[in-house]
Amino acid sequence: MSRTSAKMVAVLTAVLVMAGVLAGCGSSSNDIKIGLLNEMTGGNATMGTSSANGAKLAIKEANAKGGVLSKQIQAVVADNKSEPSEAANAMTKLATQDKVVAITGMFASSNAIAASSVAESAKVPFLAVGATNPKVTVDEKTNKVKDYTFRVCFIDPFQGTVGANFVLNTLKLKKAAMLVDSSSDYSKGLAAFFKDAFTKGGGEVLAEEAYLQKDQDFKTILTKVKALNVEVLYVPGYYEEVGKIVKQARELGITIPIIGGDGWDSPKLVEIGTAAALNNTYFTNHYSVDDTSEASKAFVEAYKKEYGQAPDAMAVLGYDAANVLIDAIKRANSTEPAKIREALAATKDFPTVTGSTTLNATHDAVKNAVIIEMKDGKQMYKATVKP
Repeated sequence: MSRTSAKMVAVLTAVLVMAGVLAGCGSSSNDIKIGLLNEMTGGNATMGTSSANGAKLAIKEANAKGGVLSKQIQAVVADNKSEPSEAANAMTKLATQDKVVAITGMFASSNAIAASSVAESAKVPFLAVGATNPKVTVDEKTNKVKDYTFRVCFIDPFQGTVGANFVLNTLKLKKAAMLVDSSSDYSKGLAAFFKDAFTKGGGEVLAEEAYLQKDQDFKTILTKVKALNVEVLYVPGYYEEVGKIVKQARELGITIPIIGGDGWDSPKLVEIGTAAALNNTYFTNHYSVDDTSEASKAFVEAYKKEYGQAPDAMAVLGYDAANVLIDAIKRANSTEPAKIREALAATKDFPTVTGSTTLNATHDAVKNAVIIEMKDGKQMYKATVKP
């Protein structure tokens, strides 16, 4: 074979391979691309995977009904690896290379804050799923609402108050200690809001101990807490560290109630902390699978059929966020990011699994919270608290 012929064969082969790749991915230049940016690996992987699964189910259902604006929706999945710097990098790629019209996802507030800076610069709408720190939608330096960043969940001033009031009014306990992840905006913020509400309600925080994400041994700080004879321990962290903290606390003979936030919601929590150790623990959350509304029952059934397991709160919020975003594109009657942004800002009384969704002046959703009790390794619905 001549050198020229070899080159022609190589070019033809490359063309055929590329055609096969394009055919295999099932996308079209006419598709509407939506970015799904989540913690798919790393310390918060179960939450990011659930969020992505919920969003993909919503997109699948929408496409089965004809898509949006007579086009199919293509999900472009990206992984932030549970790290703020990776969240910013992935957001940059989605906005500049993948050319998505909008992006949804993310649970960890530190990741969402980092990603939102990129979304604002690129002027691409970003709808956070479960990031609850106020700094996600409001710029910390200017105190101004970010133009292109929104969320479908409640925020930590509400969540912290719900947790504090539950301890004071239901458990009737007034002496607390807190273990706070000093590397997490979420943990630091939620702890501050809990402390504020708790002390205003007559409670007393006797100790605040710090740890870092990925720490393994918490017995030194737990030993300090034990010596104080507090009545309750507040741990607003993520499930990886929380599981270890609870297990080690019980091993040290600390039997008091341990309370936390939505960062606890993962099947890994029981695997790490053990069912027995997690008895007498509670956490605030966005949703309970025991919700008996018709919307919830329909979603749980569809999710189980699609993925072979029951959804958690992150799956529900991922589903809700994708539907809110799809509705905004419909109302915008356009795929222009600026028009989608305007439609998102005008979202009012949109029906979602977690309840009617309205995005307020700070681009946050006003939502109920639920209290979950851990009992023999199972999540048990305790109460619903309205804003």
